[in-house]
Amino acid sequence: MTAGTTVASAADRAALVEAACARLSTGRLTELIAGVVDVPSPTGDEAPLAEHVAEVLRLAGVPARTQPLDDRQANAWGRVRGTGNGPDLLLYAPLDTVTSGRAEEDVPWSAPRLRSDLCPVARVADDLVHGLGASNPKGHAGCVLAAAEAVAGAVADTGRALTGDLLVGFGAGGMPTNARPGVGNPRRNTGQGVGCSFLLEQGVWPDFAVIAKPGWSVSWEEVGLTWFEVLVRGTHTYVGSRHRLPYANAVDLAGQLVAGLERWFPRYAEAHTDGLVAPQGVVAWIAGGATRTASFTPAECRFAVDLRLSPRTTPAQARREFAAALADVADRLGGVEYEVEQVLAIPGERTDPQSWVCRGAVAAWEAVEGRPHRPVTGMSGATDANILRNRGIPTVRLGMPKVTEARAGTEVDFALGMNLVDVREALRLTEALVRIAVDTLTRTRAEVGLA
Repeated sequence: MTAGTTVASAADRAALVEAACARLSTGRLTELIAGVVDVPSPTGDEAPLAEHVAEVLRLAGVPARTQPLDDRQANAWGRVRGTGNGPDLLLYAPLDTVTSGRAEEDVPWSAPRLRSDLCPVARVADDLVHGLGASNPKGHAGCVLAAAEAVAGAVADTGRALTGDLLVGFGAGGMPTNARPGVGNPRRNTGQGVGCSFLLEQGVWPDFAVIAKPGWSVSWEEVGLTWFEVLVRGTHTYVGSRHRLPYANAVDLAGQLVAGLERWFPRYAEAHTDGLVAPQGVVAWIAGGATRTASFTPAECRFAVDLRLSPRTTPAQARREFAAALADVADRLGGVEYEVEQVLAIPGERTDPQSWVCRGAVAAWEAVEGRPHRPVTGMSGATDANILRNRGIPTVRLGMPKVTEARAGTEVDFALGMNLVDVREALRLTEALVRIAVDTLTRTRAEVGLA
């Protein structure tokens, strides 16, 4: 091959894929994943991990930099340059963990005690990496790092240039959370895709994107989310006067509203299940009363709801639907005085499954899996893919399956599913990412449907 020439044929493309995949190994993936697990990165404090990721890329010959949002929060990104004749592709993964790995923050809301998998310390055994975020999101970030290393190395080895740029992005604030309380975050908006949005605003803008997040299936749509806070009014009174004075316990009334909503959420999900999504709802917290005493009822009690959105449901439509459901529950209780406020709205978004990135991702999945692709349906998880699609960037989601209980040797609850990764599955995902990258970045813009 002539140094610096672009890939000109299917045989050249296959040779570049082979050269890149030859650079992949479970050993290197283990090093990369353990390395990112060992750097704590709770939402709002990702800057040290962003610095680590940028340095890993630079050592692999990929020009990279960090992108601070403030003194504590930062993205990292890198670029393998092409000739400029083809499309640009972004491989993306978030960096933050929703819990911190610190008992004073995480216990007891995430667990009654800080288990080893809830700590930012990697433990490696039998092709499993165990530690906070080892699968979601850090194992997926490790796969993006490995794919970037492999493609950059293969380009150097073969002397074949890419037509378009390979961009790799690692975003702060990918978790569905606001700023963590009590740790001095300078901004409230530290989650909800703030890093991904900032990355795009600062000019890291591809033609197509692949987000690496859990699920061994190509997904071209996912739910959005909207949050509500409900304030329930009652009477402030004393236990010794309950039988003598007007009594309306806001805690009890809120609980009854919550119970009614819990019965409504499955009906909402059934009504909006279509395409790849089955949007769910939960009541996430309830607060009211003075913790210093158990003798007095509060005048107010509040609770919060996360209601997931189909790409075909707007936040305004969801607000009206939720308000009607809440009013119906209140009426059935004989009337409850309350107020409801929509406090967050991130629409669900969709990419045309016939777009190049969808077809290319499915082809890559089928090459790795050796069978026809069948999309997974009934999903209710949201990611930064909504941020990318909302900006008009065709995006697919592809990730690893959760480690099975048989493989883990123990029950795999929600937390352990986030914090345990099978490196052999990581290798399969990385190969798929390499295949998508090479197949996309060795073509002209016209070949992938761009003007």
